[in-house]
Amino acid sequence: MARQGVRYPTLDDLCIMDPQTLVEVPADGVTIGELMLRGNTVMKGYLKNPRATDQALADGWFHTGDLAVMHADGYIEIKDRAKDIIISGGENISSLEIEEVLYRHPGVLEAAVVARADEKWGETPCAFVALKADAESVTEQQLIEFCRDHMAHFKVPKKVVFGELPKTATGKIQKTVLRERARALSE
Repeated sequence: MARQGVRYPTLDDLCIMDPQTLVEVPADGVTIGELMLRGNTVMKGYLKNPRATDQALADGWFHTGDLAVMHADGYIEIKDRAKDIIISGGENISSLEIEEVLYRHPGVLEAAVVARADEKWGETPCAFVALKADAESVTEQQLIEFCRDHMAHFKVPKKVVFGELPKTATGKIQKTVLRERARALSE
Protein backbone atom coordinates (compact mmCIF):
# COMPACT_ATOMS: atom_id res chain seq x y z
CA MET A 1 0.00 0.00 0.00
CA ALA A 2 3.00 2.32 0.34
CA ARG A 3 3.79 2.12 -3.35
CA GLN A 4 2.76 4.97 -5.61
CA GLY A 5 2.26 3.19 -8.92
CA VAL A 6 3.62 2.60 -12.38
CA ARG A 7 3.96 4.58 -15.58
CA TYR A 8 0.60 5.56 -17.06
CA PRO A 9 -0.17 5.64 -20.80
CA THR A 10 0.28 9.38 -21.35
CA LEU A 11 3.64 9.43 -19.60
CA ASP A 12 6.55 8.84 -21.95
CA ASP A 13 8.91 7.54 -19.28
CA LEU A 14 9.39 7.27 -15.53
CA CYS A 15 12.47 6.10 -13.71
CA ILE A 16 14.48 6.41 -10.53
CA MET A 17 17.95 7.79 -11.21
CA ASP A 18 20.97 9.05 -9.38
CA PRO A 19 20.39 12.83 -9.66
CA GLN A 20 24.10 13.56 -10.27
CA THR A 21 24.96 10.89 -12.85
CA LEU A 22 21.48 10.28 -14.32
CA VAL A 23 22.15 6.55 -14.13
CA GLU A 24 19.12 4.43 -13.32
CA VAL A 25 19.27 2.79 -9.89
CA PRO A 26 18.65 -0.97 -9.64
CA ALA A 27 15.02 -2.07 -9.26
CA ASP A 28 15.77 -3.70 -5.90
CA GLY A 29 13.36 -1.78 -3.65
CA VAL A 30 16.32 -0.51 -1.62
CA THR A 31 18.55 1.79 -3.70
CA ILE A 32 17.28 5.35 -3.44
CA GLY A 33 17.37 7.82 -6.33
CA GLU A 34 15.31 10.74 -7.57
CA LEU A 35 12.00 10.17 -9.34
CA MET A 36 12.33 11.50 -12.91
CA LEU A 37 9.48 11.91 -15.40
CA ARG A 38 9.31 12.60 -19.11
CA GLY A 39 6.26 13.22 -21.27
CA ASN A 40 3.95 15.80 -22.78
CA THR A 41 1.63 15.78 -19.75
CA VAL A 42 4.33 16.47 -17.16
CA MET A 43 4.90 20.23 -17.37
CA LYS A 44 6.05 22.86 -19.82
CA GLY A 45 7.90 25.00 -17.31
CA TYR A 46 7.54 27.60 -14.61
CA LEU A 47 5.74 30.79 -15.63
CA LYS A 48 8.22 33.61 -16.24
CA ASN A 49 11.00 31.70 -14.49
CA PRO A 50 13.40 30.24 -17.09
CA ARG A 51 16.10 29.50 -14.50
CA ALA A 52 13.77 27.30 -12.42
CA THR A 53 12.47 25.67 -15.62
CA ASP A 54 16.01 24.82 -16.78
CA GLN A 55 16.82 23.36 -13.39
CA ALA A 56 13.60 21.31 -13.12
CA LEU A 57 13.83 19.99 -16.69
CA ALA A 58 17.59 19.42 -16.86
CA ASP A 59 18.75 16.77 -19.34
CA GLY A 60 15.22 16.31 -20.71
CA TRP A 61 13.80 14.90 -17.48
CA PHE A 62 11.47 16.52 -14.94
CA HIS A 63 13.36 16.31 -11.65
CA THR A 64 10.55 15.87 -9.11
CA GLY A 65 12.65 16.27 -5.97
CA ASP A 66 11.10 13.04 -4.66
CA LEU A 67 13.49 10.36 -3.44
CA ALA A 68 12.20 6.91 -4.24
CA VAL A 69 13.05 3.28 -4.89
CA MET A 70 11.99 1.08 -7.79
CA HIS A 71 10.71 -2.38 -6.97
CA ALA A 72 11.35 -5.42 -9.18
CA ASP A 73 7.67 -5.45 -10.23
CA GLY A 74 7.99 -1.93 -11.69
CA TYR A 75 6.20 -0.10 -8.88
CA ILE A 76 7.84 2.92 -7.27
CA GLU A 77 7.80 3.85 -3.61
CA ILE A 78 8.47 7.43 -2.60
CA LYS A 79 10.67 7.59 0.49
CA ASP A 80 11.00 11.34 1.07
CA ARG A 81 11.53 14.73 -0.51
CA ALA A 82 15.19 15.46 -1.27
CA LYS A 83 15.04 18.66 0.79
CA ASP A 84 13.62 16.74 3.79
CA ILE A 85 16.43 14.17 4.06
CA ILE A 86 18.40 14.58 7.29
CA ILE A 87 22.13 13.90 7.02
CA SER A 88 23.40 12.89 10.45
CA GLY A 89 27.02 11.82 10.80
CA GLY A 90 27.10 10.98 7.09
CA GLU A 91 23.97 8.80 7.26
CA ASN A 92 20.83 9.73 5.31
CA ILE A 93 17.71 9.64 7.45
CA SER A 94 14.23 9.83 5.96
CA SER A 95 11.95 12.23 7.83
CA LEU A 96 8.96 10.25 6.51
CA GLU A 97 10.25 7.04 8.09
CA ILE A 98 10.43 8.71 11.51
CA GLU A 99 7.00 10.28 11.02
CA GLU A 100 5.52 6.86 10.19
CA VAL A 101 6.86 5.46 13.47
CA LEU A 102 5.55 8.44 15.46
CA TYR A 103 2.08 8.04 13.92
CA ARG A 104 1.98 4.47 15.26
CA HIS A 105 2.15 5.78 18.84
CA PRO A 106 -1.39 5.78 20.26
CA GLY A 107 -1.07 9.32 21.65
CA VAL A 108 0.15 11.04 18.47
CA LEU A 109 -2.38 12.96 16.39
CA GLU A 110 0.08 14.63 13.99
CA ALA A 111 3.83 14.52 13.49
CA ALA A 112 6.44 16.20 11.32
CA VAL A 113 10.21 15.75 11.41
CA VAL A 114 12.89 18.17 10.20
CA ALA A 115 16.65 18.52 10.53
CA ARG A 116 18.10 20.37 13.51
CA ALA A 117 21.71 21.56 13.59
CA ASP A 118 24.01 19.49 15.80
CA GLU A 119 27.66 20.24 16.64
CA LYS A 120 28.72 16.59 16.67
CA TRP A 121 26.55 15.03 13.92
CA GLY A 122 25.89 17.99 11.61
CA GLU A 123 22.13 17.41 11.74
CA THR A 124 19.81 15.33 13.89
CA PRO A 125 16.08 14.67 13.62
CA CYS A 126 13.76 17.05 15.47
CA ALA A 127 10.14 15.94 15.81
CA PHE A 128 7.18 18.28 16.11
CA VAL A 129 4.17 16.49 17.54
CA ALA A 130 0.52 17.31 18.20
CA LEU A 131 -0.99 14.93 20.74
CA LYS A 132 -4.51 13.53 20.83
CA ALA A 133 -6.82 15.20 23.35
CA ASP A 134 -6.65 12.26 25.77
CA ALA A 135 -2.85 11.93 25.59
CA GLU A 136 -1.56 15.11 27.27
CA SER A 137 0.57 13.04 29.64
CA VAL A 138 2.82 11.68 26.85
CA THR A 139 6.36 12.96 27.38
CA GLU A 140 9.28 13.68 25.09
CA GLN A 141 11.26 10.80 26.60
CA GLN A 142 8.37 8.36 26.04
CA LEU A 143 8.22 9.24 22.33
CA ILE A 144 12.00 8.97 21.99
CA GLU A 145 11.92 5.52 23.65
CA PHE A 146 9.01 4.47 21.40
CA CYS A 147 11.05 5.45 18.34
CA ARG A 148 14.12 3.68 19.71
CA ASP A 149 12.06 0.48 20.04
CA HIS A 150 10.85 0.68 16.43
CA MET A 151 13.83 1.94 14.37
CA ALA A 152 17.60 2.14 14.17
CA HIS A 153 18.90 4.26 17.06
CA PHE A 154 20.75 6.77 14.86
CA LYS A 155 17.38 7.73 13.28
CA VAL A 156 15.64 8.49 16.57
CA PRO A 157 14.73 12.17 17.13
CA LYS A 158 17.01 13.87 19.65
CA LYS A 159 14.35 16.49 20.37
CA VAL A 160 10.54 16.39 20.44
CA VAL A 161 8.53 19.63 20.48
CA PHE A 162 4.86 19.48 21.41
CA GLY A 163 2.17 21.78 20.06
CA GLU A 164 -0.06 22.54 17.11
CA LEU A 165 1.65 22.13 13.75
CA PRO A 166 1.58 25.08 11.31
CA LYS A 167 -0.44 24.36 8.17
CA THR A 168 -1.26 25.93 4.85
CA ALA A 169 -4.82 26.88 3.91
CA THR A 170 -5.19 23.42 2.37
CA GLY A 171 -4.08 21.66 5.56
CA LYS A 172 -0.53 20.71 4.54
CA ILE A 173 2.05 20.88 7.34
CA GLN A 174 4.48 23.74 6.71
CA LYS A 175 7.91 22.16 7.13
CA THR A 176 9.60 25.45 6.21
CA VAL A 177 8.15 27.01 9.37
CA LEU A 178 9.22 23.97 11.41
CA ARG A 179 12.77 24.22 10.00
CA GLU A 180 12.90 27.82 11.26
CA ARG A 181 11.66 26.71 14.70
CA ALA A 182 14.27 23.92 14.80
CA ARG A 183 16.98 26.42 13.82
CA ALA A 184 15.86 28.70 16.70
CA LEU A 185 16.10 25.73 19.11
CA SER A 186 19.72 25.17 18.06
CA GLU A 187 20.80 28.75 18.74
